[in-house]
Amino acid sequence: MSTTPAGWEVVIGLETHTQLSTASKIFSGSATTFGAAPNTQANVVDLALPGTLPVMNRGAVEKAIMFGLAVNGTIAPHSVFARKNYFYPDLPKGYQISQFELPVVVGGKVGIVLDGVEKTVQLTRAHLEEDAGKSLHEGLDTMGVSGIDLNRAGTPLLEIVTEPDMRSAAEAVAYAKALHGLVTWLGICDGNMQEGSFRCDANVSIRKPGAPLGTRCEIKNVNSFRFLERAIEYEIRRQIELIEDGGRVVQETRLYDADRDETRSMRSKEDAMDYRYFPDPDLLPLVIDAAWIERVKSAMPELFEPMRERFMSQYGLSMYDAGLLTSSRSTARYYEDVVILGADASLAAKWITGTLFARLSLDGLNIDRCPVNSGIFASLLKRISDNTINSTGAKQVFENLWNAPQNQDGMRSLQSVDNSIAKHGLEQVSDTGAIEKIVDDVLAANQKSVDEFKAGKEKAFQSLVGQVMKASNGKANPAQVNEILKKKLSG
Repeated sequence: MSTTPAGWEVVIGLETHTQLSTASKIFSGSATTFGAAPNTQANVVDLALPGTLPVMNRGAVEKAIMFGLAVNGTIAPHSVFARKNYFYPDLPKGYQISQFELPVVVGGKVGIVLDGVEKTVQLTRAHLEEDAGKSLHEGLDTMGVSGIDLNRAGTPLLEIVTEPDMRSAAEAVAYAKALHGLVTWLGICDGNMQEGSFRCDANVSIRKPGAPLGTRCEIKNVNSFRFLERAIEYEIRRQIELIEDGGRVVQETRLYDADRDETRSMRSKEDAMDYRYFPDPDLLPLVIDAAWIERVKSAMPELFEPMRERFMSQYGLSMYDAGLLTSSRSTARYYEDVVILGADASLAAKWITGTLFARLSLDGLNIDRCPVNSGIFASLLKRISDNTINSTGAKQVFENLWNAPQNQDGMRSLQSVDNSIAKHGLEQVSDTGAIEKIVDDVLAANQKSVDEFKAGKEKAFQSLVGQVMKASNGKANPAQVNEILKKKLSG
């Protein structure tokens, strides 16, 4: 992690465009599905044909309310849509419908943790607006033309604006990740950065400590956390070098070039007056009463911070494990389903954060696509708890289940746990006499390890345990193996 050169302070604010996960656009009934053929999801409203009028999407408003409640912001009882005037080929109307003076959410805060230190980033506002279309150049540049795809025009966005509270690229990334986690947890945005559902604009300036704010440059549309950090780091170096060489920073919009790892000038940065905002005459003010807010609040999911605290108190988990298990709603739901179905809470946490996470990572899957559902996983863990199988056998059963053929529902059947145990002969040996026989044979064949243990070498004991487990083909009850070994060695 790079640091700012001595004598300089970095000031960063982020504007994040989160695409709201509604089925239709913010002011029309067109679909918002990603990847459709160009211009197949743009109707007469999106195309701005004469005589068409926008109609507000109620679902988009409710997602904005949900976000405001989650960040402890103020939900405006009266907000206004405005026309933001600028001219680009992918903006059919010649203006964007957005909110300016009266946004739907005012204030709020997002907590971040960086290197074990907690910090709060204050939010200025969150406002609703429509997205623009997209200019297409690939495959057309040889013809000397660009194409326009208006599928994205009118897609609902919630633009979330921070105060200039961040003082390093690392802090900016920590905030972006925290915000990404929150909007995906709430289900108001799918968070897919590759598809443009979560895009960050970084406003970066530098100053001498205690001096007034410097001239800011905006780095536009960064769609990965790694690129966000690198873009800000580059911009910090560029501005410091520029000033130290006797130049001055010009307010402008810049783009980050990942191939060259640099930002470059895109256009001069407009101020609010340049957009000539005025209330949109085609849209009534947005009125949100207390009853509407309460209905949205009652439908909200439990947030991850209170859920993490609950997991710690209710299930006796460490803060670390509770944090891992509440890293996403899907993970938290999977864990709690496993426990509700009868698995030991501590054992479930250990197996999910260990064996399951490792297997998901290996196959590049998220938990929503896990081939072993929570019911099967709970059944497996219960077989460990009732001593039907030990942890070694359980891992083999888990792999068998992971790779087993699917049923009509695309999942494994619950009976497959017991079937796998029986089929592969993995039932744990808990017969004391049988284990004693194996232990006696191992001790007789490993006199050197016995002598080393009696001489005080604890590692020799673990070696003997391993030999017993190997001789039992991994089936012996580990607790009984340890107990019998200690008894015979002490004798």
